[in-house]
Amino acid sequence: MAIVEVENLRKEYGGFAAVEGSTFSIERGEVFGVVGPNGAGKTTTLKMIAGLIEPTDGTATVAGYTPGEPAMQRRLGFLPEESPLYEEMTALEYLTFFADLYDVPSGVARERIDRTLDRLDLEHRTRRIGNMSKGMKRKVAIARALVNDPEVLIFDEPASGLDPLTTNYIIEFTRELSDEGKTIVFSAHNLFHVESICDRIAVMNHGRIVARGSVESIREAHGGTEYHVYATVDGSHALEGVLVDRENDLIRHVVGGMDDVETIRETVDAEGGRITDIQTKTPSLEEIFLEIASASDSEEDARSEPEAASDATTDRGEEAQT
Repeated sequence: MAIVEVENLRKEYGGFAAVEGSTFSIERGEVFGVVGPNGAGKTTTLKMIAGLIEPTDGTATVAGYTPGEPAMQRRLGFLPEESPLYEEMTALEYLTFFADLYDVPSGVARERIDRTLDRLDLEHRTRRIGNMSKGMKRKVAIARALVNDPEVLIFDEPASGLDPLTTNYIIEFTRELSDEGKTIVFSAHNLFHVESICDRIAVMNHGRIVARGSVESIREAHGGTEYHVYATVDGSHALEGVLVDRENDLIRHVVGGMDDVETIRETVDAEGGRITDIQTKTPSLEEIFLEIASASDSEEDARSEPEAASDATTDRGEEAQT
């Protein structure tokens, strides 16, 4: 059952569409990734879901509530990419203050805060936030997003600018939250993290969703799995469209399925040769992302060309009248 529903979400700034027609749903307990280049509309989309930005058009609901409703805010935790903190406060003072804003009873708040900071391995919780490292501050911001025990978490670049050790710690913590049944909307530039943690993803470019689904389904739609069969002789005679080349003293056959691999094997045997190796090649999410982004860039250029031609025609007409 979907806990987040986004329908034709659009945001304009002065006639420029930062987000255009975004539609997707997120199931309970799912980790849903939103990826794309800078300026793709990811953060704008997340902020509209969180109720921090009013959409120009379209709708979003979280647990059946409209963003901005108090009932929705109690069910949501939001971690922005840049998270200003009250640096004169200690971590405990800061988190207690936010728990009070959510009307969390003091005893429940203290137990929840201590448990979360223990899990995040934040020892110096009585130190002023202004004297903390960037990684420690990020952990405090994550704890703030959890202080109301939300059903849905929005993490916008949770590991942005952090060292590898702290980054891995936060990624592992995110996995733990998912295992506990939290629904997480996750945006990150590091596509390895996205691939390792997300159940499904939406790829954005130029404000539009240009691909959506599981990593495996997107991989299948954009290249799928290849099998590289190395043999001592050419075994491609019985198949069409097989990429064949020579690597050192071996013939490399590139095919797309196990049935083709078996055909290559039978043909090689019949030719008196032998198979020396079979390797499986799957494109990484980063390779797929670059392909999708490049294709959507070309489509965006094609959409803008008629407008440019129209402007040029208008200019020439004005010049003629002058």
